[in-house]
Amino acid sequence: MKKILGLVFLMLILVSSTNFTSSKSHVKPSMEGTWELVNRFHYDGINVSDTLKNINGYRQIKIYSKGKVMWTRYSPDDPNEWYGYGTYTNTQNSLDERLEYGSKAMMTIIDTVQVFKFELHLEKNYYSQITLDAEGHPTFSENYKRID
Repeated sequence: MKKILGLVFLMLILVSSTNFTSSKSHVKPSMEGTWELVNRFHYDGINVSDTLKNINGYRQIKIYSKGKVMWTRYSPDDPNEWYGYGTYTNTQNSLDERLEYGSKAMMTIIDTVQVFKFELHLEKNYYSQITLDAEGHPTFSENYKRID
């Protein structure tokens, strides 16, 4: 009987202690997945000075998977095709994209910019990639929501 009471008491302690553990996940947010551009910000050097929303069917999608990045942009007002493919690395605060190839319009940019470097603000279902000037002040950002 003492053994049964001891086991019941031990089980009660174990069950009650699980209530004191945190239910929050300590997993860091990941870039892995599919993201859609929500809007863009212009900065005055410190603060957001203007918000550009997607209009007239404009869409931009990025897919991050296993160190690779693919993005595409559709704008009914732009006759150029826009897409690119390459690799990416990120830390908690930075995102680097190295595009290997892309559309004709994008290749002219890829030929002059080897690595696209951004400040990164990453949450579970939202991220911003922020372009900084030479002094480290924000100039422009693209803001994405996770769609997959």
